[in-house]
Amino acid sequence: MNEYAVTVIGHDRPGIIADVAEILARLGLNLTDSTMTRLRGHFAMTLVCAGPTTGAAIEAALEPLTAERTLLVTVRSVVEEPVHEPAGSPHVITLHGADRLGIVATLARAVAESGGNITDLTTRLSGSLYVIVAEVDATNPERLDTALRTAAQRLDVEVSMRPADADLL
Repeated sequence: MNEYAVTVIGHDRPGIIADVAEILARLGLNLTDSTMTRLRGHFAMTLVCAGPTTGAAIEAALEPLTAERTLLVTVRSVVEEPVHEPAGSPHVITLHGADRLGIVATLARAVAESGGNITDLTTRLSGSLYVIVAEVDATNPERLDTALRTAAQRLDVEVSMRPADADLL
């Protein structure tokens, strides 16, 4: 069984998910993981799928979706890697404040230097308000909380961290 990562980005329109999913299903590919979102009128999707076909066949089948040059599709083989169990506990970080350069970089550095790992991150800009919601695997929640508060003070933003609800998947 071959595994592939398929990304689709471009101008949003109704039916992109249906078009891609139908093509992959016709190729005998099972979607095992996915994330999809719309960002300011642009669509972004990453899928991991498994099946008996080749990367070249997937690219050829998806090529008609790129004909109008509003979507970009990439296909990459996924190499099997050892599964790493989370080293810490899941937490959710919420940050909000005035938009300024370097907020994501500062938050990400604070998490990394505290031994944490960001597993999901979403940002939104609403007028001049910048909001981040990040899921992290925190190996030392107290140390991470201290680092986040220090970073928030430097950036003049509000930050909070709480244990994440148990993932039902």
